[in-house]
Amino acid sequence: MSIFKTCDIRGVYGVELDAETAYRLGRAVGARFRGQEVVVGGDLRPSTTALKAALMDGLLRSGAHVVDLGLVPTPAFYFAKRRLGAPAGVMVTASHNPPRYNGFKLMFGELPITPEDLQTLAQEMAVGDWPEGQGRYRQESVLDAYMDFLVRSFPSLRPHRVVVDAGNGSLWSVAPTVLRRLGQEVVELYCTPDGTFPHRDPNPAIAKNLGDLGRLVVAARAELGVAYDGDGDRVILVDGRGQVQPADRTFVLLIRHFLSQHPGGKVVYDLKSSLVVAEEIEKAGGEALREKSGHAFIKRRLLDEGAILGGEISGHYFFSALGGDDALYATLALLQALDALGLPYTQAMDTVPAYPITPDIRLPCPVECAEAILQGLLAAFQDYPIDRLDGVRILFPEGWALARISVTEPLITLRFEARTEEALAEIQRRVRAACPALDRLMAQPALSTDKNDQD
Repeated sequence: MSIFKTCDIRGVYGVELDAETAYRLGRAVGARFRGQEVVVGGDLRPSTTALKAALMDGLLRSGAHVVDLGLVPTPAFYFAKRRLGAPAGVMVTASHNPPRYNGFKLMFGELPITPEDLQTLAQEMAVGDWPEGQGRYRQESVLDAYMDFLVRSFPSLRPHRVVVDAGNGSLWSVAPTVLRRLGQEVVELYCTPDGTFPHRDPNPAIAKNLGDLGRLVVAARAELGVAYDGDGDRVILVDGRGQVQPADRTFVLLIRHFLSQHPGGKVVYDLKSSLVVAEEIEKAGGEALREKSGHAFIKRRLLDEGAILGGEISGHYFFSALGGDDALYATLALLQALDALGLPYTQAMDTVPAYPITPDIRLPCPVECAEAILQGLLAAFQDYPIDRLDGVRILFPEGWALARISVTEPLITLRFEARTEEALAEIQRRVRAACPALDRLMAQPALSTDKNDQD
């Protein structure tokens, strides 16, 4: 599959991308922003140093001016780009992927890059027809300013006992430091920097990766635990019982809090989220905006609609105050919401409804077969409300079914939810009965849902 995904560039270092890839990307981006500043940061992966150096070399040779942030969390990279008013930025990171991966997150202007932008870049990188120039290089330290910004944004939090699992990633020092400066009692777990991620996979959205965090929360009698991904833009929470809480259910606490402050506000959520999310937005007087899964899609919708808040089940939370997402900001916003409720996290989560929902069911399937399945579902359920935002999402009286074609692998991905276990089983039965090809696929073992790539 191509390294050019829907939202970023990603691949296995030394196999799918290398320093030459980074250099050619730098030349292509530098040609677009010749004579202008491009902010560059990187995560802690061993391959980041070589990729970042080659990227900056390419930018400079095309005449762009490089602002080198060093090794920083992705939210600090976004902060620096806003603070400096730079027209573009490139972050060297593979986010939540295992250490053998690396890649690039790009920003042109204030909006995230589009799939069309990425395909154009791919063509420009392949052709190699770039102007020659010599840009200027300078270093910029932003971590202190970034931490000061977070502390100023949440000046009066009550103390909470929080276990911080940085997963040896980019928030290893920043998260404990900021929380302590705000009066929180922090218990550290895997808060030493190591881009090989020796203690757990860097994707916190996979519950089995957070076993150590859950046990430490209970042992330390902490109120909650927070787990961050490799570059610090995703967060998943564990309650005081040591149970991992899905990101969409945690999102409900932020929804209630922000809509109490901004009545009638718009909230963006991804289409794989529980019914509970839209119900709680509407219950709180807000406007629910469903969007494709994926960081770039949620962020762009947030900005285009002037929404106050956004979230997706991967653990990204987006805020109008930032114009984007930030896992540590989300942590502090949640603590603020708990203070307003007067409840500890576990008891607050007990107020959030929970419906039976499946994980992603990933079935190997050639693209042609997957397309035929989607067409079959459209025909079979033509009398039901159907959302074609991303794949086929069929709305039933008591729940929904979603079928999507993966953009990274030859797979079809399914997800089901209903208000009762009986209704969930019935929806699955009806979908299988309506599409024999899908029924045959579902009769076979699904691939593991413990997936690191976005699809």
